[in-house]
Amino acid sequence: MELRHLEQFLAVAEEGSFTRAAARLHLVQSALSVSIRSLERELGVRLFDRNTHRVELTDTGRALVPAARRTLAAADAARDVVAAVQGGLRGTIRIGIMHSLSLIDLAGLLTDFHRDWPEVRLIPQAAQGGSSELANEVAAGRLDLAFAALPDGYPSGLAVRALASEQMLLACPPGDALGRRRVIELHELDGKRFVEFPSGWGTRVAADRLFLRGGLQREIAVEVADIPNVTDLVTAGFGFAFLSPSMITRRKGLVLRRVRPGPEFVVSMITANAQPLSAAAQALVDLVSERYPELPRHH
Repeated sequence: MELRHLEQFLAVAEEGSFTRAAARLHLVQSALSVSIRSLERELGVRLFDRNTHRVELTDTGRALVPAARRTLAAADAARDVVAAVQGGLRGTIRIGIMHSLSLIDLAGLLTDFHRDWPEVRLIPQAAQGGSSELANEVAAGRLDLAFAALPDGYPSGLAVRALASEQMLLACPPGDALGRRRVIELHELDGKRFVEFPSGWGTRVAADRLFLRGGLQREIAVEVADIPNVTDLVTAGFGFAFLSPSMITRRKGLVLRRVRPGPEFVVSMITANAQPLSAAAQALVDLVSERYPELPRHH
């Protein structure tokens, strides 16, 4: 069994399309189809159900996906070991990042890492579904590691290292009576209208769980996947919003107040327990761990 056949199988499985997978792999579609048929003949099974509209994994194909990922990861690890013995790290690290990550100096970390290991290719990528999607991508083996900000409830099988935290503040619409208070009690927000981030974002998850624990409700009037737009809507009087202070780039016109009890924003580094890290990815994890000692866990 050739590794390239497994790589091409995974591309089709992840894209759900021979056309998109061929474009991703820079292959002509006919060559990709021949490769998949060759793998199916070698294994003696059908891996995909094909019709004119879509391509779907068979039960056997779905079972092969995690094994294929582990095999390719092991091959990458073997190459990394040889490269390290020869005097330098090589390879690719796929890094999941949030849309705003100011609480830690990720740019500085990646710059220093690249200076020490210039042969390693770094691929940072964000996820529209926020921290929840990043966690799922790491668990599925599509990312080597990620920086996420879920308050808890990470998928099983992930190693979670809390790096930095801060208390989220409540942004109040101008002129609202609560904005004249230094500290706002959470129950006073019951039934209030909010500008919110999408449901998978860590800030949204933290706020949702805070209200759920308090037996309170709020009206989510609009969801916006962009921090400046959230602050603009609040300052225009649309509603309240919970914001992490490190995310805020424009404070003009914002009225920020502490809420008691309030949600916490915790940035963590996550990796998959079942997925062995390449030598390059482990070196990056070691650098992050050196710069940011793990925060104590709350009980």
